[in-house]
Parts: sequence; C-alpha cells; structure tokens
Amino acid sequence: MTGTPTACLALADGTIFYGMGFGATGETTAELCFNTAMTGYQEIMTDPSYAGQVVTFTFPHIGNTGVNPEDDETAEPVAAGMVVKWDPTRASNWRSVEELGPWLAKRNRIGMGGVDTRRLTRAIRQQGAPHVALSHRADGKFDIAALVAKARAFQGLEGLDLAKEVTCAQSYRWNEMRWAWPDGYTSQDNPRHKVVAIDFGAKRNILRCLASAGCDVTVLPATATAQDVLALKPDGVFLSNGPGDPAATGVYAVPMIKEVLAADLPVFGICLGHQMLALALGAKTIKMNHGHHGANHPVKDRETGKVEITSMNHGFTVDSQTLPAGVTETHVSLFDGSNCGIRVAGKPIFSVQYHPEASPGPQDSYYLFERFAEAMRA
Repeated sequence: MTGTPTACLALADGTIFYGMGFGATGETTAELCFNTAMTGYQEIMTDPSYAGQVVTFTFPHIGNTGVNPEDDETAEPVAAGMVVKWDPTRASNWRSVEELGPWLAKRNRIGMGGVDTRRLTRAIRQQGAPHVALSHRADGKFDIAALVAKARAFQGLEGLDLAKEVTCAQSYRWNEMRWAWPDGYTSQDNPRHKVVAIDFGAKRNILRCLASAGCDVTVLPATATAQDVLALKPDGVFLSNGPGDPAATGVYAVPMIKEVLAADLPVFGICLGHQMLALALGAKTIKMNHGHHGANHPVKDRETGKVEITSMNHGFTVDSQTLPAGVTETHVSLFDGSNCGIRVAGKPIFSVQYHPEASPGPQDSYYLFERFAEAMRA
C-alpha cells in the first residue's frame, strides 16, 4: 500500500486494518467471511447467499478479469463489500466489459485493497466470523471509535431472516440453460419436467442447471405457501440457496415444505434449501465458527465412497446428530466432518449443502440435477 489510506476495516474486538478504497465511498456493517476461490469474484459478489457479509478474498488477483453482465448471479451485488490483498489491476479478459472498481461504485458496494488478507483470514479462523465496519473515505479521515462501536452494534446473522430480503417479488418462468461455447446461453425449448423452484436467494446458474437438465422452471418467492406450489401441479420441487439463519426463515418455510413432502413429490434442496429440508424433517441447524466459503472443498459421498471437489458458501450447518430415523446422511465435508447432504429413505427427496452448479467452481456435482430429473421421470 502506498499513499494515505482511504479505507478502514474495524473489527468488533478493536482490531483495525487500513488500506486503499475502491468502488463506492461510504460505510457498511456486516459479518466478515473469507473465500478461497481463485476465480469467480463477480459471481461471489452477486450471490444472494452473501447478504449481510463482507467477503475477504484469499486469492490476491481480484479484478484482473474485469466484469461482464453474463456472470451476474442476480441483478445487483448482494455482498456488502470486499477486502483484497492487492488493489484491482487493469482487466485483461476477452469477456470483460467493465473494470471492477467502477462496477462496484455504480452499485454502491465498497472495496478495500492493500490488506494482509492472510492475517485477516487467520483471525477469522481463530476467533470466528467477526462483526465489522468497513469505511471508504477519499480524505482518509476515520472516526475509529465510532467504526468499532458500529461493528459491535451489528446484530449478526443468528436469528436473521435474510431470504425475505433477497427473494423475488413475484413468480416468473425460467428457461435459460448453462453457458456453452460458441453460442453462450441458449433456451430450453423442449422441457420434460415441470419444476417449482422456491427462491430463498436463488443463483441464476442453479436455475440454468435445472433448465439444462430438462426442466420447465417456475420460480416462486420464499414466502410461497404449499397451496401456491401444489396449484402449479409440478413434477418436482426445488429449494434454492440463500442467506441468513435457516431457523429464522424456517418459521414460514418449514410448514410449506412439510405440506409439499406430504404430497410425495420429488424434492431437491441446495445450501439454505438443504437446511430448510432438514428442519422440515425434524433436524436442527447450528452456526459455524467461520463457515465454508470457497471452490475447492472436498466432500465425500458416504454411499459410493467418491470424493467430489465442490463450491461452498454457508455459515450455518445441519447438525447431523439430530437427523431423525429414516433420514440418511449422504455427504460429509472432508475438512471438518460437517454434514453436506441428506436423503429420505425410500423417497426421491434429497439435498446437499454445497453448490453443484459450480459458479464459480468445479463441475463434479452436476449429476445431482440429472438425479433430480431422473426422480421426476421415474
């Protein structure tokens, strides 16, 4: 870092980091997490699962591929801000249409560079995900005591229902499939299965994967009732990813899911949708120390012995010790043994904690969308 610092990150314990600001000026308070992915910073910033969080990127080259509209996972960035090691370099990629800094500024999101992100990541691992205040001021004048006080006043994500804030306002249809060379995104014109997707904060690429697997997708808001879902006469129901405390969202979502389960339809859940399904089946969820955020997480399929490298983004997890009889733990994290998947014995009802749509990340787990399609076909 050279010159007068124009950005400041204040942790609730009083630790202060200085750096160079980019993107929007102003202040924001949030939970701080770290992400280990080497690519996909635009997808990460626009992933609704990051609502209420500032993301520290452990990979230093953030901004080097620019941004483009095709890689947005939702209409606007949802993460509160970003912290990186080096100031964003000039974009160099044939798909880039804009630089990261101006893109963030237009969307009122703060960036901060010139930070020792390894030290920051160690602090998160050791102390848990801290509450922070992030400030970007062109004059470099910061009221440190006020920033620390704001970080301490942040309520945190426990008990917070953020799905209501990021879900769609009304239902809509989706038929766009996954990006493929040379045509980019194409449409699913011959769907074989009618799917209702509950939007707790759905990423576009998850919906594209459903369409690519042969699904005609109708997306409903997180607050949809079982009557709303079943009135569409779906062949299957999908529960999407999303942010916040699953127990808080479950207040209204769990009763809906229980009624859908009683209708004996195939059900597939991802991330928050996985946690929602577990709650509806009678399990409990717990807050993790620092969560899982990255594109290189090894997960073992306990039924086949196969190990998949997966993309993850979650700060809560299903407590596998609370899974009821008839619900099997299918996948576990090889990092910490936490639950990463469940299924209901004898029924086409299953879910995973990780993001099999791989945006960003490896594509080891796309088969899950095909498994869902096969369940509907059967």
